[in-house]
Amino acid sequence: MSPAPANPSPDVAAPAFTLLDRDHSILSFNERVLDWAHRKEVPLIERLRYLCIVSSNLDEFFEVRAAPHLIAGSAGDHKGTYTVESFQRLAEAAHKLVARQYALYNDELMPTFATHGIRIISHGERNPAQRKWVSEYFEREVRPLLIPVGLDPAHPFPQVANKSLNFIVRLGGKDAFGRENPIQIVKLPRVLPRLIRMPAKVSEGKTLFVALSSVVRAHLSSMFPGREVGDFSQFRVTRHSDLAVDEEDVKNLRTALRQGLQHRHYGQAVRLEVSASCAESLASFLLAQFNLPPEALYRVHGPVNLARLTQLADLLDEPQLRFPPYRASYPVTLSSGQSFFEQLQRGDVLIHQPFESFDGVLAFLREAVQDPQVLAIKQTIYRTGADSEMMDLLREAVRRGKEVTVVVELKARFDEEANINWAEMLESIGAQVVYGVVGLKTHAKMLLVTRREGKQMRRYGHLSTGNYNPRTARLYTDISHLTADPLLTADMEAVFVHLASQSRLPKLNRMWLAPFDLHKNVIAQIDALGLAAAAGQPTRIVAKMNALTDDEIIASLVRAGQNGVKIDLIVRGACTLPAQVPGVTDNIRVRSVIGRFLEHSRVFYFRNGEDESLYLSSADWMNRNMMRRVELAWPVTDPGLRQRLIDECLVAYLHDGRDAWDLGADGTYTRVDHDTHSGEAGSSPVVEAHGAQAALMNRYASRGHLRDASSN
Repeated sequence: MSPAPANPSPDVAAPAFTLLDRDHSILSFNERVLDWAHRKEVPLIERLRYLCIVSSNLDEFFEVRAAPHLIAGSAGDHKGTYTVESFQRLAEAAHKLVARQYALYNDELMPTFATHGIRIISHGERNPAQRKWVSEYFEREVRPLLIPVGLDPAHPFPQVANKSLNFIVRLGGKDAFGRENPIQIVKLPRVLPRLIRMPAKVSEGKTLFVALSSVVRAHLSSMFPGREVGDFSQFRVTRHSDLAVDEEDVKNLRTALRQGLQHRHYGQAVRLEVSASCAESLASFLLAQFNLPPEALYRVHGPVNLARLTQLADLLDEPQLRFPPYRASYPVTLSSGQSFFEQLQRGDVLIHQPFESFDGVLAFLREAVQDPQVLAIKQTIYRTGADSEMMDLLREAVRRGKEVTVVVELKARFDEEANINWAEMLESIGAQVVYGVVGLKTHAKMLLVTRREGKQMRRYGHLSTGNYNPRTARLYTDISHLTADPLLTADMEAVFVHLASQSRLPKLNRMWLAPFDLHKNVIAQIDALGLAAAAGQPTRIVAKMNALTDDEIIASLVRAGQNGVKIDLIVRGACTLPAQVPGVTDNIRVRSVIGRFLEHSRVFYFRNGEDESLYLSSADWMNRNMMRRVELAWPVTDPGLRQRLIDECLVAYLHDGRDAWDLGADGTYTRVDHDTHSGEAGSSPVVEAHGAQAALMNRYASRGHLRDASSN
């Protein structure tokens, strides 16, 4: 596609319309994830995992998104983005979602587990032998770690950590000093497992577990000798946990963030969870202690943290209740016995994760580390995990005398501590570690290798839509792009120099870089197609991403659609663009695909007549990605690779008839149960019959088998 004019003037201005609410869109995404837990064709343990994923997502939602609504609600604000009304609507929607979670847990999942002889048994259900075992476990493993705190003027309400499990107990009688002080708080340490498997000798041939909360509940009386235990309840408080550090006013960002991490667990309370049976007096007491309104109270019929039930899934040895294991094929376009450098000299390579293995990326770095002709390695680190082979390889590269430069993003939410530790380790052995640009998160994913070849230096690069994290690479769909393209690798070098030195960025050859030109170039491409459509040219936009919330990009899409551009948006999560609104967004369709793997790749396709371009990116179409992060988008220029991405990342998802949801004009999503694009070129009975992910799994499994057979 030819370069778009910088400031086109579309013939038709987009009419006024109302954007969808972002926070409600996030909750709607979790409704779609929860649908997997409802599906009876999904293996039972996997249904439980999806339930836990929703619970974990909600935790993060409250930790990051709830505070402004809560503050506005408490202050009585009725104007602005956050108001009393927005808080009440959000609370109502969250309560409904939580109620659905626990209804599924109690009415479907746990009874179905019981039919397989798997149960979490309460104190009332335990026989004498089981109670004896639980009592011994409590005395041996639990009691030594518990210190009940009685509340009085000398013992104020204790600091309760974010998302920790606690008990509140009302006691009768008097303490050792003759005082009543009836309220006691018992904090349960995080080192204790939330589920304990009972031994075979007391399990009666079944697979039985006890919850830590049930163990403690059964022994509350023994913890308060001479006192009568009255009302009690487990409780859990969620706190605002988005780290706020004034980067302009700190001398050492790493030190400031490490100090901030110490306080994250004790931020502003935003949600209180208690047992459904919690006495009103205790609930009111806790709400007052945490300065929360009644809408922030969640009474739950079960454990107050469903996310911790992942332990149950992990402890069960029941392969028939899990997804069949999926073994990713080694990247089909790579020859495992041949040098990466030789292969990339012949052409670019794409790896479609997790259908193809991330091991290809690790093998590329491993060869670079071991090759004596490689002189320098540069890499960005956003999320790599606490245990990373990639970090070990970088450490080995330093040991071998190579110049290693690592751009570590210290502010990767909830990965700050791991990244700080990696930064300190790499610095300690002599790597050059930089933290990007003050005020911006470095979200771009790049790995650049510089190699001496005869009398010249040659660069080899890896770009990705996802993180350098081997664990999530097995769970997220992403595209890895390996290249020796001199223009593209020169752009990578320029970006690394810019991040390290803060020097002025030269004009890039092929890349779009946020916060400089990524935003305006996306809008320019969209507006150029709008002009072409208005002139009668056949035009098309298909874009796949995780979220779409940027107002200016949305306005440009609406303008283009008004001019006749056919637009399909595959948006996994939050989307504030209302699709199919008569007279406004008739030409725009939005769908969300929720599958076994987390959709994570960002692919942007633009077509004007026969002229087409396709970009991969680290960025979603959100204002924060465009303006407050260092993000990349880069073109795939090889026609064969471009067509492969169109087929696998776009066409397959537009024809998904099982895992897709279409967004309606009113903001609601409807699950697709048939192929809605069958009249278009490129439809495939295989893709339609399975969902996109299942079709890709089958495709790559068969390719891997053929490859294995040919190598034997």
